[in-house]
Amino acid sequence: MEQTTLELDNVTWRREQKTVLTDVNWMVRNGEHWAVLGLNGSGKTTILNMINGYIWPTSGTVSVLGHRFGTVDLRELRKSIGWVSSSLQERIRPNESTLDVVISGKHASIGLYQKVEESDREKAEQLMKEFNCHHLLGRTYETCSQGEKQKLLIARALMASPRLLILDEACNGLDFLSREALLSSITALATRPDAPTLLFVTHHIEEILPVFSHSLLIRRGSIFGQGRSRDMLTSNNLSEFFETPVEVAWQQERAWLSIPDQGDQGD
Repeated sequence: MEQTTLELDNVTWRREQKTVLTDVNWMVRNGEHWAVLGLNGSGKTTILNMINGYIWPTSGTVSVLGHRFGTVDLRELRKSIGWVSSSLQERIRPNESTLDVVISGKHASIGLYQKVEESDREKAEQLMKEFNCHHLLGRTYETCSQGEKQKLLIARALMASPRLLILDEACNGLDFLSREALLSSITALATRPDAPTLLFVTHHIEEILPVFSHSLLIRRGSIFGQGRSRDMLTSNNLSEFFETPVEVAWQQERAWLSIPDQGDQGD
């Protein structure tokens, strides 16, 4: 049997008489990087919370990194999962030094309370170099731009050498140049020989990089489609997915979305 990073098997989740996820089946094989596409409220965050073991399926099974939920200590499993989100960015103390922010990822803590080893400091600085934010050394978190903060948080997530890294709306709030700089860093990460499996969650298809060979489309708590990104990100498929006519143009191995000109609607 081929090894997998993630398996959701007939997962349904209900809360207060409302069905939030319905019959979700999804498999991510080792070595694959996936984009997860859906509008706000589609169920993306619910799936992420389930992958991290923060919520439990009403029915169905979840396996992450070869461990089926119910047979593993989730606190230990989470040490192998990195998760970068806007909610995490808001929890970092403004006066925290940039280096301490990155080092704290080793302990998955908000703030640094453990003794810092020299090897930890060296690893943190190396990660900052790799994400082009080494120039931020000596500064506090609050003085960094939105894009710089995101790079620091990705470096922070990598301190623990996770096997699975979730980037949840990583480009949210970034201007065009900052977004492209961050996406370039993500491409460099994904192509490293020791790269973790990446899940890139977004609602903007132009952010889906060539390294994300597969895409999962989720709508209203159900899987609309999944497979090779080239097959998923087509004009016909996304018009049905968004329930409005759209056009997809591929440039430099990335899909760009537009709404076609409807023309005059009549005199």
